[in-house]
Amino acid sequence: MIDLIPLSYEMLRVIWWLLLGVLLIGFALTDGFDLGIGALLPFAAKTDAERRVLINVVGPVWEGNQVWLILGGGAIFAAWPPLYAISFSGFYLAMLLILVALILRPVAFKFRGKIEDQRWRNLWDGALFIAGVVPSLVLGVAVGNVLLGVPFRLDETLRAHYDGHFFGLLTPFALLCGLVSLSMIVAHGAAVIGLRTEGVQAERARIYGRYAALTAAVLFVLGGLWATFGLDGYTVTSVQDTLGPSNPLRKTVATVPGAWMNGYALRPWTMIAPALGILGCVLAFVGMTMRTWRVALTGTSAAIVGIISTAGLSLFPFLLPSSVQPNASLTVWDASSSLLTLWTMLLVTGFFLPIILAYTAWVYRVMRGTVDAESIGRNPNAY
Repeated sequence: MIDLIPLSYEMLRVIWWLLLGVLLIGFALTDGFDLGIGALLPFAAKTDAERRVLINVVGPVWEGNQVWLILGGGAIFAAWPPLYAISFSGFYLAMLLILVALILRPVAFKFRGKIEDQRWRNLWDGALFIAGVVPSLVLGVAVGNVLLGVPFRLDETLRAHYDGHFFGLLTPFALLCGLVSLSMIVAHGAAVIGLRTEGVQAERARIYGRYAALTAAVLFVLGGLWATFGLDGYTVTSVQDTLGPSNPLRKTVATVPGAWMNGYALRPWTMIAPALGILGCVLAFVGMTMRTWRVALTGTSAAIVGIISTAGLSLFPFLLPSSVQPNASLTVWDASSSLLTLWTMLLVTGFFLPIILAYTAWVYRVMRGTVDAESIGRNPNAY
């Protein structure tokens, strides 16, 4: 059966690396504005009526948007088992923190309207704020730690041992990456608020969104300079078999200052990614300044694509570098599932992904339009 597979093992590994990036970007583009609106809830909306407007912007779509996160986790589990095992066990408390925050969101949606008491509703609005800020920040911190290298090692049986702890994740560079992520998501949420609402909420969102877009651009540039001049990157120093079995210990790896930038010199076209990240932030800032919300949303979307792509392209071919045993670092070439598994999953993905995209497009089309207090009053299913 393997002989009938039309794609090589190397090609399938690259395809699944690209698909993982697509799923992560899909999550940031869709559920990202949900998180951003949650983070802006106390600032863009001051009264209960204003907060209901913002909540009902995301209310009909947040569950569907979260599918992208589930798909991303499933892709890691199926296509990159060592990556799933080490990252989810090493980042266990961080992942649990994200999970608790995401669980708070549906609970807050359901419970805040059950009692007509402002203190009760403020409590759940605070939960929505936490559910927006925590995942946005922690996911960025996780990416920062991947760039720094994760303290894990493999024994001769390929059994992983994690030597770090939760507070060890909170290094200055990782926190900078977390702030890039948070500001990017807040700007994205602000653009959607401006597009879907009117009046005072849109104006407040414009103010905070401009600051967030500018902050994302500045911190992204600072992060790039830090990675270039102040950070040790990883490079494979042996000839790696891109068609061989998945065994991370079959290569040698060295840490070299600024090595994360080497890929841009070898593949100049990849400079499109950081350029898109910066230009997207600038476009978002200009769009919000001029109150042209479609331009602002295009800018925040471009920034998300560019910033996430920059992280992925900088790391390639690494998936999870090891700071304590560099030779055990996981790469695209030695941490994947088997050839048959990757091919079977690609066929399944090729069938279901277009369905998900079509469904998502249909939902957004149905739920388009301005959300205001009057439209909420006409809808018995509003939050």
